[in-house]
Amino acid sequence: MRSGRVPAVLTAVLIAVAACGANGDDSDGPGPADSTVAGSEETAGSEQRYPDVIDVAVERNGGSFSFEVTISSPYDTAERYADGWRVKDEDGNVYGEHTLMHDHAGEQPFTRTQDGVEIPADVREVIVEGRDKRYGYGGETETVVVR
Repeated sequence: MRSGRVPAVLTAVLIAVAACGANGDDSDGPGPADSTVAGSEETAGSEQRYPDVIDVAVERNGGSFSFEVTISSPYDTAERYADGWRVKDEDGNVYGEHTLMHDHAGEQPFTRTQDGVEIPADVREVIVEGRDKRYGYGGETETVVVR
């Protein structure tokens, strides 16, 4: 019975290996942490390079705002993970950045809160964008109204 499992397992491994190398994209993508990629534009079969912001709740607290941000980064490991996000306007002005110090491999998606983000009164909407430890900013973003 054991000998029947070996060919099946070997076949499954060979199929998985062939699928991983199918697109031939070995590039590392953008390197600087301040680079941005609009949307999660991974090619089918390639590794996910950026976390996706999938939900944002914003609350006004006096003269500042609190952001409850939910991020999906199913690729998280101790070596590479979603390590933060930023709150910016459509012109690229950054009003807040939040740093995550460890992976969330066992908690996907995950939600964290950032308090004390000051946004000018004339700004009506902001964009929340995730950051990957290796590739920088990119992935799906969420735009929220702050007034």
